[in-house]
Amino acid sequence: MTRLIVLVLMAFMFPVSAEAKGRKPKEDLKETLVALEKQSWVAWQKRDGKFFSQFLSPDHVEVGSTGIANATAVAAFVGSPICVIKSYSVDKFNFVQLNADAAVLTYYAEQDTTCNGSPVPSPAWVSSVYVRRNGHWLNALYQQTPARK
Repeated sequence: MTRLIVLVLMAFMFPVSAEAKGRKPKEDLKETLVALEKQSWVAWQKRDGKFFSQFLSPDHVEVGSTGIANATAVAAFVGSPICVIKSYSVDKFNFVQLNADAAVLTYYAEQDTTCNGSPVPSPAWVSSVYVRRNGHWLNALYQQTPARK
């Protein structure tokens, strides 16, 4: 019994951190957010508005070529048949942690997408801001800026 108590105390005193595993917490967070961002592109292609209703923060702001939209409008738009996403690619991810509960991903995106029959500008540089709320990372801001080819 004494040995069990010592082991439990040691677990609290010397937790196995990300650094002890050879990783840094920032690297883990970057991987988490990049994975979420990639999931959002899969959901975009599948027209999965339900994913976006859980992925976006309630106060989400989306800035695009047609203006500004909130989370409800984005989820409804994604779930509609307005756009056809034939293909896409995302890479060149950059990560900046603003504080313990906020981070920014920037990256390069290309897509072969049409909305209402018109092509979506591609390629683009993307800014995607995440906030942690109630232990979950949510997308609070998304903006695409057309890139020069």
